[in-house]
Amino acid sequence: RCLQMAAVWNNVVSLHQTIVENGDKRTDPWLLVYSPVQVFLIFLVYLGVVWAGPRLMKSREPVDLRVVLMVYNFAMVGLSAYMFYEFLVTSWLSDYSLLCQPVDYSTRPLPMRMARVCWWFFFSKVIELSDTLFFILRKKNNQVTFLHVYHHGTMIFNWWAGVKYVAGGQSFFIGLVNTFVHIIMYSYYGLAAIGPHMQKYLWWKRYLTSLQLLQFLLFLLHTGYNLFTHCDFPDSMNAVVFGYCVTLIILFSNFYYQSYVSGKKKE
Repeated sequence: RCLQMAAVWNNVVSLHQTIVENGDKRTDPWLLVYSPVQVFLIFLVYLGVVWAGPRLMKSREPVDLRVVLMVYNFAMVGLSAYMFYEFLVTSWLSDYSLLCQPVDYSTRPLPMRMARVCWWFFFSKVIELSDTLFFILRKKNNQVTFLHVYHHGTMIFNWWAGVKYVAGGQSFFIGLVNTFVHIIMYSYYGLAAIGPHMQKYLWWKRYLTSLQLLQFLLFLLHTGYNLFTHCDFPDSMNAVVFGYCVTLIILFSNFYYQSYVSGKKKE
């Protein structure tokens, strides 16, 4: 039994070795990039909070986070706008192709600028885990759905891999579209946090969900096209993004149906 355990452990160690050694040498020294272990620990803590949070809050009053949420959401609007600008300008200046763009692993200023914004995009996904914590503290447990936890919990791994192996090239398209959507999404949450009197200005929530669905369809087309044409960008990455987008389209479509279609029928 001990020998089996030792063999399993050796396999884990050699897998870890392979993962850490084959990354992008430019991004390796950056925070949380070199090894997946820290991201995995963050993920475990996140799952722990999702499990224990509602239980700890059960007999407590909801926490009033109005000011915190206003600051957080508008700060996220600012960060998303900064990233959107960087993705847009850097890809424009680098003369990026929308159809096929290999990663430039050189340390010239523009490829480094693109790699940096990819890191910020990854790190923003770590920051966004706070969304779940705020729901739990406010006892909005109905918002902590499988879709919510799945989406937040997996994005940190997807983009850790993005920064570790493909910080630039094709990856820019996901960052560009997603940061644009998040500018609008966090604006919505920021305005909603101001107070109930803002609700009458927020009639466009269902269109926000439509926009989120549209971005996943765009990613599906973008990566699907790349899977079937010859492009010097890892097909493994395209395949993972493609599969992931399929799951998100199913989950978001279900959310859209439950929120805006079946409710209407009942009325």
